[in-house]
Amino acid sequence: MIKLVRLDERMIHGQVATKWSRLLQVNRIVVADDTAAASDVIQKSLMMAAPTTCKTAIVTVDKAIALCNDPRAESLSILLIVSTPENLLRVVKEVKGVPQVNVGNYGRIAPKHGDQMRKTYHRNLYAYDEEAAILKEVIATGIPCNMQTIPDDAPLDLAKVLG
Repeated sequence: MIKLVRLDERMIHGQVATKWSRLLQVNRIVVADDTAAASDVIQKSLMMAAPTTCKTAIVTVDKAIALCNDPRAESLSILLIVSTPENLLRVVKEVKGVPQVNVGNYGRIAPKHGDQMRKTYHRNLYAYDEEAAILKEVIATGIPCNMQTIPDDAPLDLAKVLG
């Protein structure tokens, strides 16, 4: 069963490895990212950051959706991580039983649109208007959505963060 879906452009890093995986008591981390799934270098660096207490899979978004919808996933505790608002929207629309969405970090290192600047919504959330609109579509699904970088931070309602 999915414990949390997290939007974090860095995917797996110290906050995920030490804080989120422990808090959620997950035994699986699934990274849903087509670019990472196609790159041995990215996969190796993410696996080095992954906690040893969890099996970790770095797969395409299509495969992650299929894995999470497989009835065998019900017996697992899964943290599903995506790196873009577009992938987040796909996941929340296509994966059954997503209990909560967490936005951790997005917009600092994501690919830029020319010399356009992203709007600052929070110290760890920067988005173009079209990305903010996608996040609002995620909120519209009715799944609880918050902005929280680490578990020690107070969660903020994502709808309020986006205004």
